[in-house]
Amino acid sequence: MILSLVVFVFSLLLTGLLRGYALRRNVLDVPNQRSSHKVPTPRGGGMAIVVAFLTGGALVPIWSSEGQQVLVLLAGALVAMVGFIDDHSSLTPSTRLLAHGVGALFVVYAVGGLPIIEVLHWQLMTGWAGYALALVGLMWLINLYNFMDGIDGLAGAEAVSVCLIAWFLCFLGGQQETGSLVLTLGGAALGFLVWNWPPARIFMGDGGSGFLGLMLGALMLLDASNEPRMLWVWMVLLGVFVVDSTWTLLHRLHQGIKLSEAHRTHAYQVASRVAGRHLPVTLAVLAINFLWLAPIAALIKLEYLDGLVAIAVAYTPLCFLAKHYKAGKPENCQ
Repeated sequence: MILSLVVFVFSLLLTGLLRGYALRRNVLDVPNQRSSHKVPTPRGGGMAIVVAFLTGGALVPIWSSEGQQVLVLLAGALVAMVGFIDDHSSLTPSTRLLAHGVGALFVVYAVGGLPIIEVLHWQLMTGWAGYALALVGLMWLINLYNFMDGIDGLAGAEAVSVCLIAWFLCFLGGQQETGSLVLTLGGAALGFLVWNWPPARIFMGDGGSGFLGLMLGALMLLDASNEPRMLWVWMVLLGVFVVDSTWTLLHRLHQGIKLSEAHRTHAYQVASRVAGRHLPVTLAVLAINFLWLAPIAALIKLEYLDGLVAIAVAYTPLCFLAKHYKAGKPENCQ
């Protein structure tokens, strides 16, 4: 907890320095017809999360070897750096995808893929298929976190709340070392969130969002390698982001819309326009995480609820919300 507090202060101060840098270098997110903000705002503040967590994470020796730990941290640094460069000068989608794939591959190799999936109290050995599933899942987490970083405070609040809940569940299960790393990531995200809370004074940027997606996925796989049911716990906790992004993507695919085309049709974006501001939506996501998803995750952890059943229970109302806000539907048809 002391390390997490130090990381929080470091991230807080570094975000302020990055804001000054962005203003001096004119690294601003200028509003356009696809934006959810109205004034030019500095971006790239998520790099404070990256530096703070990589520094703190290097001090938590929870991996079975130093090589594994270095590989995961290097993967995070790679994804973050590519995102940071993209914030300054746009990279091609293929370049970003390649970097995401390499980063995800490093993590999958370090944690040993996804060797076991627990379904209805049966433990299924996945073999090489587990590596493939883990790789695809990590790449999707990197990208969905980028998609969901579109209004003030949302991506940071998601990371902080998920990490706090996951840390508490690790504490209950006696996984104190894993919990320390989870709490360290939460502290790094909280330092940035102070500056990004609505109305935001700096945005996260692709470097920070991609890094958070990868690191949350790495922690999920690490937990699952020690305790298979933790895979379901993390999937439940990340439900808001997983459902909104996946529902929107599939809906746009079904309509034949080009996926690279910028849009504002995620459920959270529509909800923020309906509310007229960002804060109610960010607060609503926090409420869903703590009051709905956290209890379900706890029931999985305590073995009162099967993971697959829990996913169905947790995701069903989130799907109804996505449908209610017509996620993925062209804006002119809203």
